[in-house]
Order: sequence, then structure tokens, then C-alpha cells
Amino acid sequence: MSGNVSLLSDHARTKRQTAIARILLIALVATFSATLLQAGQAKPKKQDVRREILELEDTWRTAVLKSDINALSALLADDYMGITASGMLQTKQEALANIRARRIQFTTLILSDRKVRFYGKTALVSSKAEVQGTTPEGEISGDFRYTRVYVRDGQGKWKIVSFDTSRIRDSGEHRKQDSGPGGR
Repeated sequence: MSGNVSLLSDHARTKRQTAIARILLIALVATFSATLLQAGQAKPKKQDVRREILELEDTWRTAVLKSDINALSALLADDYMGITASGMLQTKQEALANIRARRIQFTTLILSDRKVRFYGKTALVSSKAEVQGTTPEGEISGDFRYTRVYVRDGQGKWKIVSFDTSRIRDSGEHRKQDSGPGGR
């Protein structure tokens, strides 16, 4: 009888080892399959993401020229904060209100010297803009440098969270201003 018990124990042990081997094999196949699937879903290439940001810049430019509030609203994050050429802070609501009321109108907006840099889910765009238009203070024209910051939101969409612009001054303007009171 003890021989039969020994045979049952060996049989149970073999069955258990086979079950464990199957579980390990299934886990190995699942891991391998997941790795293959992940490799098949490659990250977008940097030049594709750069092109996407430049297209958003073109969308922004067109929306500003056409005073397209809906397009601008879709581009700007809810917590957007801009700094105008006169140094004023502007929220999303204020920026849209100024465009809606036609307090700011652009007739020319030519972008050049665009550079895009990435920092994780953040894209930083710097560019030169040749501008002509009107503001409540009167005509505005000239060359400006700006920096716009995009952040990828939870849905994977790029949103503008920040904007800052400065007028490009002629070298003579710069010297006159610096040599006055408080200048260098």
C-alpha cells in the first residue's frame, strides 16, 4: 500500500509541476506579446510633433487675423496667461474679450525665425513676428519677438498656457533709452 501512496504522490507532484510550468509559459508569452504590442505603438517622432506645433502656430496666426474666437478659445488653456508688448498681464478671458470687441485687430502678421524646443510634455516656441494692426492706443506696427508655451493636456491635446512678446528695437532706440536717466 505504501507503494501506491508513493505513486500517487509522484503523480500529484508531476501534475503540480506541469501546472506551474504552464502558468510560467503563459506569463512569458503574455509579457512577450505585450512587449511586441508596445513596440508596434511607437512614440511619435520628434519631427512629427514639431510639425504639429508649427501647424498650431499657423492655426493661431489665422485665428488672430480673422478674429476667430472659437479657434482661439480651443487653442488657449483655461489657465492661460499672456504678457503683452506693453507689459500687461492677460488671462484667456481678457484676450478673447479684446479680440471679440475688436480692440485688437491685426492686418498683417508674418511669422519667421521659428524655433521649437521640447521639454517632456511642454513645447516652447520662439519666433519673430512682423505686425501691423490697431489697438485702443492707435496703430501698431513693427517687428516683435515672442515666446509661446504649449503643454500637452490630459486628453493629449496641445494647449497654449503662456505667451510673452517684446518689440524689437532699432539699435539707435536702444542706445537712446539706455543713456537717459537710469540708463547705463
